[in-house]
Amino acid sequence: MKSAFRNAYCASSRFSLNPSSVGSVLSTASAITITRPLGSPAPYFAITASARPRSAAFCSAPMASSDPPAPQLEKQFEGFRVQLEESGSLRDRIRTVAMEIESATRLMHSSLLLVHQSRPLPEVLDKAKAQIGEIKDHYSRLAKILSECPGQYYRYHGDWRSETQTVVSLLAFMHWLEIGNLLMHDEAEEKLGLNNSEFGLDIEDYLIGVCFMSNELPRYVVNQVTAGDYDCPRKA
Repeated sequence: MKSAFRNAYCASSRFSLNPSSVGSVLSTASAITITRPLGSPAPYFAITASARPRSAAFCSAPMASSDPPAPQLEKQFEGFRVQLEESGSLRDRIRTVAMEIESATRLMHSSLLLVHQSRPLPEVLDKAKAQIGEIKDHYSRLAKILSECPGQYYRYHGDWRSETQTVVSLLAFMHWLEIGNLLMHDEAEEKLGLNNSEFGLDIEDYLIGVCFMSNELPRYVVNQVTAGDYDCPRKA
């Protein structure tokens, strides 16, 4: 009897050195039963069939069937799709007008560059002012497009923000060349036809545009001093 337990203990101690074999040892031990037939001097070990693995019960569990989406949910997403398409179409129209504003602004800027070549100032200003009417018409179209979605001004404002800042900087530079004063916010709105409360000139765009005007002043002052106008730096 003692020798039989000693042999079983030695066998289990060999497996215990490997942590991965603990499970196999336990499962083997659970399948070993000690029996003692009649007339046998010592018990012996009989190996019986092990139980079915527990993981098999999980593998045989049926998968839950997915239910089709509810009609109300499909209808809700259909409404979202329509809104996205309308918003995308509106944004494309706004960007088209913004590109036309940018094109007219480039023509105005190219006309103002002649002021650095000691051209007559009235001639340069008249050529640059010819683009103001076209830019004003573009902003009128832009305001008409935004009237289709009231209260959504700042939702699409980023599509024409940079173009507006450039326009304000050029208008401020032209105003300074002609009068010698800073262009005010209400004056810039009047030049662009943005007097409507629903579609006006954002104060941030105005301030950034005025700051951009400083890019042209140093070049203009240096060229004027080179041409002999030594009082120009005092005016700036």
